[in-house]
Amino acid sequence: MNTPDASNSHAHLARPLTRRPILLNYGFSGDVEDERACSAAIRRGSKSFHLASLLLPAQTRQAARALYAFCRHSDDLIDDPRSGMPALIRLRQRLDMIYVGEPAPFACDRAFARVVHEHAIAKPVVEALLDGFAMDLEGRRHQTIDDVKAYATCVASSVGLMMASVMGVSDRAALARAADLGIAMQLTNIARDVGEDARNGRLYLPLDWLDEHGIDTEAFLREPEFTPALGKVVERLLDEAARHYRLGHAGIRSLPKPCRHAIRTAALVYEAIGTSIAGNGYDSVSNRATTGLGTKIGLMIRARYEDSRWTATAIRDLHSRADPAARELVTVSGSLQQNRSLLRSTASEARDEDNTIGRVTDILLRLHADARTQALERRRAARDKVATLA
Repeated sequence: MNTPDASNSHAHLARPLTRRPILLNYGFSGDVEDERACSAAIRRGSKSFHLASLLLPAQTRQAARALYAFCRHSDDLIDDPRSGMPALIRLRQRLDMIYVGEPAPFACDRAFARVVHEHAIAKPVVEALLDGFAMDLEGRRHQTIDDVKAYATCVASSVGLMMASVMGVSDRAALARAADLGIAMQLTNIARDVGEDARNGRLYLPLDWLDEHGIDTEAFLREPEFTPALGKVVERLLDEAARHYRLGHAGIRSLPKPCRHAIRTAALVYEAIGTSIAGNGYDSVSNRATTGLGTKIGLMIRARYEDSRWTATAIRDLHSRADPAARELVTVSGSLQQNRSLLRSTASEARDEDNTIGRVTDILLRLHADARTQALERRRAARDKVATLA
């Protein structure tokens, strides 16, 4: 994954949307219709994310849904066996159009274009997501856990960093923890879908781990069956996910307070999937772990009252270095968000200065008006005195 120099941050910013005739919008006339389409896509695509999004502040929720709708739509295109590499090429073209402010006439593109412009989402972060899709299309296998995490960074940490941008996070330590949470969730996905992926000819487990446990990968892909050895590999993967969840939770404490409940809920729901896998003896070939609605509601309540006090461990975790796989994306995202904060601060100071100048000008004009009034009154008094003497 190649990430451009973070110092050239202006190149990663999206331009404002250009005005387009309604006829070019495929029947959509504005923001509200696009937002409704994105919300509908989330309800269909992910019950867990939809539940968590309900807990976000309204403005953040709308941006998060637009972001998710574009990512989900892109993922569905890539997963369609009829699409292939041409679909990825078209997605890259559509992303370019989004960043020049002229999105393709799709609700998710238009809504996402508004989000990347308003929240200064760095283009390399979105491009990383498409790089992950390219790995899927190539059928790439991953030799080590670091390779698996590099893939997870592309397809999941990228989304976490986008979400952090939407929430206005610019601190690099907090952004690194958002990347950790993305890695943890993707490792959980991989652990849950071992059997389903194998039946579709896909394998995301580290090849060196499989080799260490004596598992013939080609034989497993031909006839996916659970074995205790495979269970050990899945257990190791979930142990790695747990480490990243711990780091991710430290980052949640530094999010804007109104956003913490939603993100903590999403994290706990995904962690519960790992718990369910463990409860099945780490057999995710014969079983697919799920979390029921009752469990999700319970976790949502727990997330609301989760201890958010800063402990020595939490502070240490917050300031841990970003995972090597995510370091470049964290850097470019952090640079852009900090520049955005600086620009906002400068603009605010300029507005304050303008207001000060305006107030001073108003005072001077009033003094001038008072002086003119007093001069007129003196002249009037002088004329009256002359008239009296005459």
